[in-house]
Formats: sequence, C-alpha cells, structure tokens
Amino acid sequence: MQNGSRAHCDRCGGLLRHYNAWGLDRTLAYSLAGLILITIANTLPFITLDIQGQLETADLITGARELASRGMYLLAVAVIATTILAPLLKVGSTIYVLLGLKLRHPPPYLPQVFRLVEFLTPWAMIEVYMLGVFVAYVKLVDLASIHIGIALYALAAMMLTMTAANAAIDTDAVWEEMEGRGLIPAIPGASQGRRLSCHGCHLVLPAAAEHGDCSRCGARLHRRRRDSITRCWALVLTAVILYIPANVYPVMTIISFGAGFPSTILEGVQELLSGGMWPLALLVFFASITVPVLKLLGLMYLMLSIKFKSRWRLRDRTRLYRIVEGVGRWSMIDIFMVSILVALVRAGSIATIEPGVGATSFACVVIITMMAAMSFDPRLMWDAAGENHG
Repeated sequence: MQNGSRAHCDRCGGLLRHYNAWGLDRTLAYSLAGLILITIANTLPFITLDIQGQLETADLITGARELASRGMYLLAVAVIATTILAPLLKVGSTIYVLLGLKLRHPPPYLPQVFRLVEFLTPWAMIEVYMLGVFVAYVKLVDLASIHIGIALYALAAMMLTMTAANAAIDTDAVWEEMEGRGLIPAIPGASQGRRLSCHGCHLVLPAAAEHGDCSRCGARLHRRRRDSITRCWALVLTAVILYIPANVYPVMTIISFGAGFPSTILEGVQELLSGGMWPLALLVFFASITVPVLKLLGLMYLMLSIKFKSRWRLRDRTRLYRIVEGVGRWSMIDIFMVSILVALVRAGSIATIEPGVGATSFACVVIITMMAAMSFDPRLMWDAAGENHG
C-alpha cells in the first residue's frame, strides 16, 4: 500500500487498513505529549467557582470523590474509569509498546499490552467529558463567577493529542513491527477454504485454529463471538428496564437556600430551552435521549433481522451497526455534567447540588448498551442471509 492509502472491504465497505508510513513515530510523540498533559490535568486546579464570596475549587477527581461521599459508588467508579484510568492506561500502554519497539531488547508482553490499547479506546472518554464541562459551565455561568484552571486547558490539549494519536496509528504496522523483531510468529499465508478472524487483533487464520489461542496476541479464537445474540439480547433488555428509572427519577437536585429543585434529563433539556440555549438543548436531547433509544431499537432490529434471515440491505445494516457502536459513548455527557456540578456547587445553605438515582440508572444504561454493541457480531447477519459460503 502507498502512504496515506486506505483499504476497504469490497462487500461491506468497512475500513480494513489506513496505511501511514510515519504513523508509529507520530503516535509515540502524541502519546508522550498526552502523558505530560494528563499529569498536569490530574495535579493542578481544574475550575474555581465563586458563589457570593465562597470559593470552591475542583480538580479532575473531585467529582468522583464527591459522588462516592454521597454513596454513589457505581457512578464514582464510572467517572474515574472513563476520565482518568482508561485514558492514562491507554496512553501509558501505547508508550510502552511503541517505545519498547525502539529498544534493542524490547520489554516483555508487548503483544498483550497492545491488545489492551485497542480494548481501552472506546472507554477513554476525554472528549465526551469536555462536552460535559461545557454543559456544566453554561448551567453555572449565571449562578456564580467561574475561573478556569490550567488543568482544564491541559485536558483540552490532551483531547486533541489523543484524537491525533488515534488518527495516526496504523495498528497493522505495529503488529508487523513486532513480527519483524521476532516478538510474534510470522503471519501465515492465505489458505483455501474457511477462515476466521481473531477478535483481539483481527489476524486472519485458517478455520482449523478455532478454539486455540491467537499466535499473535494470545486471545482465544472463535469463528464468531461466543453466544453473541444471547448476550446482546440480555444486555439490551437490561438497558430497557433501567432506562425507565433513568428518565423518571431526577439525575440531580439543586438545593438553593433550603429549597430543593429536582431535575430529570428531560427537565434539564427544558431548562436549557427556556434559557434560550436551544443548540445546547438539542445537543443534550440528542445525546441523552435520542441516542440511547435509537441504539436500543437499532440493536433489536439487527438481532431480529438475523432471526428472520433477512437479506435486505446487508451493507446498510452493517453501516448501521458501526454507527450504533460508535455513538453510544456520547450519552455520558449528562453523567459527567452531574459529577462536575456536584464537585463545584458546595456552598452549604446558599446552593448545593445532590446527585439523584436517575444518574446512576442512566450511567448503567450507557455502559450496558456499549457492552451490548461490543458483544454483537455483525458477521452473523451475513451468515443468516446465506452470504458467508463455506
């Protein structure tokens, strides 16, 4: 392949590879910059709020700590995992692999660590968190004076470096480099008959390798994801049940001068509309209400199409799956907004914000729908339609 060229699947149009001759060096540079920036973001002040002379300063972990102090442990873990742990592990693992490949004697477990990088990518939600910060800022700007800290600028810069790293990296080039260094066996040549693809690193192998371990990343090999439809139905139905309390119960309660004003997701959208901020209201409505509903309906439709062996618009259904898999993480905007508001608005009798049961339910809906999309195997649609011969 020529530098900058892309390879797509002839049948479904999926991107197979984006070849970047200098991708590894650029990704390493971006990742090193990201490590510096995430260190700054976690050690310096994030935002300072001035409510009638009372100053409240928050850093990146303050929101999760406040959620835990109020008994919202699941919500606290979700915020820490997606805004601190996953980005830090992803950046650190990428540096470990790419820097290790430059050493004369590479460190151990490079294939396994690089497999972890791909797993962590959808769970590192810095860009979603930044959008949550923007929504929280709009809600607070009329309540108090807001002072932006260095950590917020560092986090915004880290968002850009992580986006650049994701765009620059050529995962096949990393595996090829490991093969060239003798860290993994040589990739076998093309074989006749049935083949399977590793779910961890996407290496194509003969079907006879099924139920063994991938020679490249060590993942267990299966022709299709095990119990894909059963798991996906179980997760989707669980998310449907949790979606009801997520919208009925308040996600937060604003207590001002002793009076409480509970707010559900929809009431939060209405508040933005009444304030004349309709673009932001539409954004929150789309991310927090439209996306979860369409994602659940989309997964149900795809699974029913497999059950009835539909041959209708297979390529478009595959595109629909990619959209469903990619947009679900953006529904975390409301959860991040709540964690920021809880961290900042702690002015005692003047104003306090308490998280609600709806926030925990909604966070579970987002995480479970992401897991449902990951457990679904779109190749089953082609199997059911009789398009995967042999």
